[in-house]
Amino acid sequence: MKTDKQATGKGPRAERPAQAKSKGKSLANRQEKRDGARRPAQKSVRPAPALEMGEAGVAVVSRRGAERLRRGHVWVYRSDIAALPADAIVEAGAEADAPRLLTVNDTRGVALGTALYSPYSEIALRLISTEVLESEAAWLGLLASRLKAAIEQRQPIFTGTDTDASRLVFSEADGLPGLIVDKYGRLVVVQLLSKALDSVAVRIVVTETLRAALGPEVSVIVERPDPRIRELEKLSADAGSAPLWSAEEEPLLKTVFRLNGLAFHYDAAAGQKTGAFLDQRENYSAAARYAHGEALDVCTYQGGFALHLAQTCSRVTGVDVSHASLEVAESNLGLNPHLKAQVDWMEANAFDLLKDWSEAGTKFDTIVLDPPAFAKSKRAVEGALRGYKEMNLRAMKMLRPGGVLVTNSCSHHVSGAEFQAVVAAAAGDVGRRVRLLERRGAAADHPVVLTIPETEYLKCLVLKVE
Repeated sequence: MKTDKQATGKGPRAERPAQAKSKGKSLANRQEKRDGARRPAQKSVRPAPALEMGEAGVAVVSRRGAERLRRGHVWVYRSDIAALPADAIVEAGAEADAPRLLTVNDTRGVALGTALYSPYSEIALRLISTEVLESEAAWLGLLASRLKAAIEQRQPIFTGTDTDASRLVFSEADGLPGLIVDKYGRLVVVQLLSKALDSVAVRIVVTETLRAALGPEVSVIVERPDPRIRELEKLSADAGSAPLWSAEEEPLLKTVFRLNGLAFHYDAAAGQKTGAFLDQRENYSAAARYAHGEALDVCTYQGGFALHLAQTCSRVTGVDVSHASLEVAESNLGLNPHLKAQVDWMEANAFDLLKDWSEAGTKFDTIVLDPPAFAKSKRAVEGALRGYKEMNLRAMKMLRPGGVLVTNSCSHHVSGAEFQAVVAAAAGDVGRRVRLLERRGAAADHPVVLTIPETEYLKCLVLKVE
């Protein structure tokens, strides 16, 4: 979770009310942080059920799995597989060379298409075509054509000079399950999130297609494996150890990119996800349009919302629990000297800070809530909803009449209706009349496929609290 901002050498910091002192630490005076920040527990992979030995190169899925595919989804869970070829059955804990592609049939023998296969994931099959692909070469050709199409669809984002960063490939939403590609200036970051993609051939096709499609817009292509996925999917140990391609003899993995006319630092070896939250690009601009007065950005990470708010507000306080993130946010502030607001950073736990300041009567004109995903699984939804309600209730208490609340959820297990309902419940409990100004989602470079609800994970509500 993220923390609060304090003086950053941009001028004297006006003190908050004495009774509003938080448990946070200033960036300048923080003590050494304790090691071992809490991480979510690793989810163990359930052992696969007993499977029948099936025809070579063919996976047979249950009626439930077949219906899911026919409705337009692309996932088949391990529990919905009735039979696998002998070389695809890998004992729990073992490592083996399993086929990367399997034809998918229903129990009547009707072909449903071709899927990428992972012997380790609970999502064992990811459909890449409703046709039966005859060879790996056919799949690699499909990979190249879809990757090129995905990049072409994002080209309008780069027509001006205000933005040179975007998600180029969004996995299932672009018909390429398990593949993420992000562009930060001339540095491109690739993530392979499935064992079936963990091959030299796939890396070559991805690299060559990116170079051909982007031309001089790319100077370095790096692979950045997700550590948890690397372990669960048993990806190659050397994945990401060297750039996939570089125009320079000594590739630079740090750069500066632009979003909506603002500049941000990027380090391919640090930060969350692939390094930044590109999905909020359009929501940053929307928040800036409505923001005014004194603003608070809770869970600011590297200052994305805070710096956008600083274009229209008189003062912005950004809060995050990560000292390292706030150091990057301060560096990002230095890249944008034209911003009109006084910007301060504070390191603190978001829940503690909101509780302290709401009880002390601290007020703001604009508040942004952008916490990490509270619900990593369906079992966590109930607790997540309690967390969202608490944060939004505290924020509403802190807003002056006519204030703006921009509240976000990136938990895909929490639906848009559930999120809006819990925010409405918070408004009722605090006795504020709250008007919906905009209901938003992820930026257009993170497209939503209606038959794959997991692609619609980000919810953003822009509210006026009267």
